[in-house]
Amino acid sequence: VQLQASGGGLVQAGGSLRLSCAASGRAFSIYAMGWFRQAPGKEREFVAAVTWSGISTYYADSVKGRFTVSRGNANFVYLQMNDLKPEDTALYYCAAKVRGTFHRGSHYLRNEYDYWGQGTLVTVSS
Repeated sequence: VQLQASGGGLVQAGGSLRLSCAASGRAFSIYAMGWFRQAPGKEREFVAAVTWSGISTYYADSVKGRFTVSRGNANFVYLQMNDLKPEDTALYYCAAKVRGTFHRGSHYLRNEYDYWGQGTLVTVSS
């Protein structure tokens, strides 16, 4: 599975961006897609995830009510980010899980995901 993330950019606080992640290769084997982010000097952290069916979604507390993850047409997953804050500034990565299913609370764990795309940079100015 190959993943290509895009849509990052520079935005003012309170603004919006939509990130896209295109999956190719053995995309039929995907169980779920996740978004993670890594700010300078910090560890990579979970942001949101969606099952490939689009039925189940998961969010970090820090983005609930502001971000929306969704499965689009074909092999695309989106992360709609509204009311952006300077602390949302980070390199955003999409990741695919193909092995098994999520166990309780496991959707936020980096090692649950088998494939990673390159990051797309989101910068929020105050």
